[in-house]
Formats: sequence, C-alpha cells, structure tokens
Amino acid sequence: MPSNHVEFTREMREAGYTILVPNMLEFHFSLIVKVLRLNGYNAELLTNSGPNVMAEGLKYVHNDTCVPALLVIGQFLDALHSGKYDINKVALIITQTGGGCRATNYISLIRKALAAVGLPHIPVIALSFKDLGESNPGFKVTPSMLLQAAYSIFYGDLLMMALYRTRPYEAEPGSANRLFDYWMGVCQDQLMRGLKRREFKDTVRLIVEDFDTLPLVGEGTKPRVGVVGEILVKFHP
Repeated sequence: MPSNHVEFTREMREAGYTILVPNMLEFHFSLIVKVLRLNGYNAELLTNSGPNVMAEGLKYVHNDTCVPALLVIGQFLDALHSGKYDINKVALIITQTGGGCRATNYISLIRKALAAVGLPHIPVIALSFKDLGESNPGFKVTPSMLLQAAYSIFYGDLLMMALYRTRPYEAEPGSANRLFDYWMGVCQDQLMRGLKRREFKDTVRLIVEDFDTLPLVGEGTKPRVGVVGEILVKFHP
C-alpha cells in the first residue's frame, strides 16, 4: 500500500464524513451522487467552477499535465479552501482507470497536492474496478449499488442526448431546459429511493416521448460543430 494512502474507515463513514465528488460529468455525476447517498455515504457533487479552479490546479500540478487533471485537482482544492467544509471531516473520491492512461495518476497527483497545502490527512478514495492495492474499509461497492450506478449512467446519457438534440430548435426559449430539469428531478428521486427495472424502462419511454413531442422549429438547419478533446474539455461546466 502506498505510504501516502490514508484509509477511509468505517468510523469516518459512520461519523458522516462529507465525500466530495468532482464534477467530471455534470448530468451523470449528479445522479451517481444520489446512489452514493442511498447507500449511506454523505456525498456532495462539487459545483464550484471558474478561473479560481484552474488557478488552484496550476499552483500544485505541473502545467504539462492534462487539463482534466488540472480542473479536477483545482476544483478539490478550491472547495477545501472555501471554508464550506470541515477539513477534519471530509474525504475526496476519484475514479481510476487502473490502466495506462494519465487518469490513473490522478490519485497520486491529488495526494501530492493535498500534502503541499498541508492537508495530507484527508482520505482520497480511488473508485476502480481494478485492484490498486489500497484499502478503504468504509467504502464498499456492492452489486446493488453498481446496478443503481449503471441506471444513473443510462439516465445521464439519455437526458444529455435528448437535451442537446432539441434545445437548438426549441420553439419556446427555455422549454427544453425546463423539460430536462423536470425529468432530472424525477430520475434523482427514483435513485434516492432505489430504482427498479420496470420503473427504469417506463421512465426511459416517457422521457423519449416528452422530448419527441417538444415543439421545434427549423429542425436540422443549424451547423454541427465537433469538439475534440478529453472528457472535461467537452463536459466540464
């Protein structure tokens, strides 16, 4: 186990430690946070953004590191410096590929940054399907939790595609966003209480029907622009 690894213990979970979740995919992660809460974790999706986030990242991460790493680490540090959280009762969570991608280095970069700002005691939970040689007794992914997380990803994909497909052509300004907000609320409520397969299938059908019947104008007349880049280049708020 790496010497700089601080375990997230059962005692921390029972004490209600706030687990900060980076905003890597705004729609999807706002749903996944509900799954974490359903399973007893006091998770909170970070919403801080702007120049301060990038500035914090650049202070503690080499500027040759990919932009997503700068944003994720900067968002964590900006949140911890905000005074909003008890730094003695908070943990961070980050997904890890466990492969050859630079994303596998995020966890070590986050811990290095925490040490640099005098917060090496804050646990960083690595969420990965590979064995990274780390132990976090207070955080366990169960099969039911994994299924609910899969539902949240499917919902996130559907809502994102439905919104982006209709919003450029909405007949009434703001109507696509209002419809999106309604269904996002419905999906979050379902995930907070535990979603069943039948309810999931019925909801998918209703979402598609609602967006299919949203009044549109000039459909297909606007140019499409391809944005090339890593995940946060395309999806970070």
